[in-house]
Amino acid sequence: MNTKSLQEEIRRLCKEKNAVVLAHYYTTGDIQECADFVGDSLALARKAANTDADIIVMCGVHFMAETCKLLSPEKKVLVPDPEAGCSLADSCDAADLKRWKEAHPEYMVVQYVNTTAATKALTDVVVTSGNAKKVIDQLPKDAKIFFGPDYNLGSYINSVTGREMVLWNGGCHVHERFSVEAILKMKQEHPEATVMAHLECKAPVLAVADVKGSTADMLKYAQNHPAATYIVATEAGILFELQRTCPQCTFLPVPPEVTESAEATDTDISKGSCACNECQYMKLNTLQKLLCCLRDEQPEVTVAPDIAQDAVKPINRMLELS
Repeated sequence: MNTKSLQEEIRRLCKEKNAVVLAHYYTTGDIQECADFVGDSLALARKAANTDADIIVMCGVHFMAETCKLLSPEKKVLVPDPEAGCSLADSCDAADLKRWKEAHPEYMVVQYVNTTAATKALTDVVVTSGNAKKVIDQLPKDAKIFFGPDYNLGSYINSVTGREMVLWNGGCHVHERFSVEAILKMKQEHPEATVMAHLECKAPVLAVADVKGSTADMLKYAQNHPAATYIVATEAGILFELQRTCPQCTFLPVPPEVTESAEATDTDISKGSCACNECQYMKLNTLQKLLCCLRDEQPEVTVAPDIAQDAVKPINRMLELS
């Protein structure tokens, strides 16, 4: 089947089964085209909490599907490929966090949404890159806060809030690769360009960016400043939505700094193609896999009840504060 036929059959199955397809901005353009809703982590969480569909198909990574299940426990939640994980979520194991909490009971635990359900179950409030500052600003000024797992996001939030949160040393394998040198080289070639960088990038990269924020922040900025050239330091999947909504703009992806460790990471991921600034996990989602998972209603994502009852609380707290 060609792309159009696959998309048409997916839409037919969605109607037949009362299913909704949610897709993250980092998935491929052909998936975004046939999804019911495309968004960042916060938008997808809100959509999952409010959908009246019987089946939710999450085209993203595994923790996003868990979040859907936590917010809509009565729904069947499917994923095109269960191997679509997240290096950032993997960097903060629940057992390690539990030990840290036991040694530091006086700390409030704030976790980036890029975490497993088991880790969320040990958390007081969850945040996204889009609402982290807003949520942190509403917490007690004298609170001792532990923030994980993304060190770069936590460091940025410390800098703009004046907090001194203790930071977990985790990171995203895509955003860790962007370098100041690559951006400055592109700026020499395109001096008129506006640099946009995701908050998961390292501090030196954020320091040379004109626009710093989530994927949704980047989209909003470009939509409000048309007919411009942008240098974009985030996962390449966002370029599809940027170009779709801002066709008069030029978007230039920043090539990452390739290191031996980055090459090893690419080799370890056996499925999907590897492009220099792509998340190989996100690209495990394909139209063919999406069609098969809708047709067979598998693989299904579940969360153990004892974990779910605690893991949903920090997500609901986030939604209340944002």
